Formats: sequence, structure tokens, C-alpha cells
Amino acid sequence: MTTMLAVRAHRGADALVLEDVPVPVPGPRDALVKVAAAGLAPGMVRLLAQGAFKHLPTTLGHEAAGTVAAVGSEVGGVAVGDRVRVHPNLNCRECGYCRSDRDMMCPQQAMLGHAAWSDVPMPLYEEYHDGGLAEYVRVPHWLIDPLPDSVGFDVAAKVHDLANAVRALKCAGLPFGSTVVVTAATGTMGTATVKLAEHFGIARLVLVGRDSARLESVGRLSGVPADFVALNDLPGDWATSGGLTRRLRELVPHGADAVVDFLPGGPGAVQAMAALATGGTLVHMGANTDPLQLPPIALMVNCWRFVGTRACTRADAQEVLRLLETGALQADDLITHRFPLTDAIKAVEAMQRRDEPMWMTVVSP
Repeated sequence: MTTMLAVRAHRGADALVLEDVPVPVPGPRDALVKVAAAGLAPGMVRLLAQGAFKHLPTTLGHEAAGTVAAVGSEVGGVAVGDRVRVHPNLNCRECGYCRSDRDMMCPQQAMLGHAAWSDVPMPLYEEYHDGGLAEYVRVPHWLIDPLPDSVGFDVAAKVHDLANAVRALKCAGLPFGSTVVVTAATGTMGTATVKLAEHFGIARLVLVGRDSARLESVGRLSGVPADFVALNDLPGDWATSGGLTRRLRELVPHGADAVVDFLPGGPGAVQAMAALATGGTLVHMGANTDPLQLPPIALMVNCWRFVGTRACTRADAQEVLRLLETGALQADDLITHRFPLTDAIKAVEAMQRRDEPMWMTVVSP
């Protein structure tokens, strides 16, 4: 087999295309993975439009799992036939960030088949920008994580999203028995956070999203009691009148211990932050470009913290794998949609429309 199908983006083109490209040839330190499942990320198209994909043309898809098809001559510890998931975060592995469980802050940090955020030269991203929405993906061998036999490929392909939720919850610095607000709770990252709530000792969730029925279905993912705030049910002027803050304060009069915020835009983040308890933390991972309209004195007087985090670390992903291996975490019910690779463009379009709940979506060659 010399060619394969891949989902590609080209410079100057608005639409993604499914096309035949050569099967990658592994270098001395590479592993070639035959993809069994690849994840779809809701923000992929938006980042592409913003120019965050700094090497085009490219094969998209930063989430992949499968079996090792070939290894380079200098690779040890990885063998043909191994079941694996691919960790997508490229980094130098040597700087202070990489050596202190903050590898997503490395100046070289970028993602296979996804975006890059630094303006410095990025030789790793230049070499490994192609991702996993294809029949095969070539990766540096150190990004291979062995996959426990008990973990299926579909869930393995979405470990990155679960690990992002782990990172966000760690950043919140939660006390045991905390009350946590999760915004955009019906999306990929929101559902991952709800699923992990029990593992962080959370006693109560308040889930914020557009639709009450969808929120109630997400609430059933966790054994943690949950209240629901549907933005569509708030007064029509909630965005300018502080209606979300008032509703959250009605539900949690003394304030929430934390807000885990995945909203990609609008005033929901700042209104949720205004519903924090004294000393509470808002963790943002939604890439909201709107200004944070909050006077610094509010943070000072209330001892609030605003924490941004753009990705998980390798340790977060390995923590998720351990939870899955032991059975402490069951995540199969997070996968709501599966598409063949030949329908990948339709799958991306469906994720943009969100006509129906799509928590996590995978594509299989």
C-alpha cells in the first residue's frame, strides 16, 4: 500500500478535502501507526480560519489510536502490532516547562494535525504537522502511549479531551466536597469534565448550556448531583443584564468554589465568574476572544483567581489511561457519533451545525 486517504487542508482554501496522499515513511526515530480511530475536535475549523495551522497543506486530526505498523531503526520499546494511542503534543522535552509537568507551555508546543501557538522556529511541528484523520500517521516514537487491552480504540482516541478536563480540574485547586459550575457543559470538553467530577471529590455540579434537555442528558453521565442553567431559558437580555450571574447565585447563594469555562465567546465567562465564592477560581479553556469586562478590584476584594490553560500535559493523559485501565473511569458512553473516514467531511460539517447532541465524535478508516 503506497497511498492512503486523508482529510487535508490547503492554503487559501475554505473547505477541507478527502484525498489520496502517500503513506508516510517512518524515519529512524519514528513509529508508523495504522489508525483505528481518530477524534474530531469542534474547534478545528475555527482555528484553521484563524491561521493557527501554521503548516499547510496538512493532514488534520490531533487525536488518534491504532496499531503500530512500522518502526524506525533507532526505536526501542515500541513494536509492530502494539495497540497504542498517540499523544499529540509536540514539545522540546528539555526546557523548564517540560521538566515540571507544564509541557504544554513549552515554546515548541504544537499539536500533530492541529495548531501551533509560538512565533519561534518550530522544527518539530515542521516535521510532524500531519495528523491522524487518515489511514496512517507518522509520529516520533516518544509520543506513543501503550494502550491497555481493556481500553477500546474509540475511547483511546479521545483520551486527549479527557486529559484536558483533568488539567482544567487540577488548575481549579478544588476543596473536597466542592460545588463547580461547568459552562458549555453539553460540548466535548464539558461532558469530559462532568464524567471526571467524581474523581475530583466534587459534591455538586451546576451545568450551563443552551438547551435544558441536553443538559439533563449530560447530567446523567455522572453520579454527582447536578443543577441545570439553560441559557435559552434565561431572560432575553441576560447577556447585558447579568442574568446568568443572578441565576447561578439563586442556585448557589454562597457562590461556587470553581467555574470550569469552555465557552468560546460571549459574556458567559465573566458572568459565571461573578458567581464564585470568596477565594474561588475560574479556569478557562474555551478560547474566548471577547474582553473580560471585570474590574481588577473585584478579583482583589473577592480573592478570585482567573487561570487559563491551553492543553493537558503528558502526565494528565497517562493519568486518564490509568483510570481507564483500572475500570475506575468508564468513558464509552461519551462517544455519541462514529463515522467512516470516507464520511469525515460530513462529520466535520455535522459538528459545526450541532443539530443534535454530539459529545465526542470519532472517525475510523
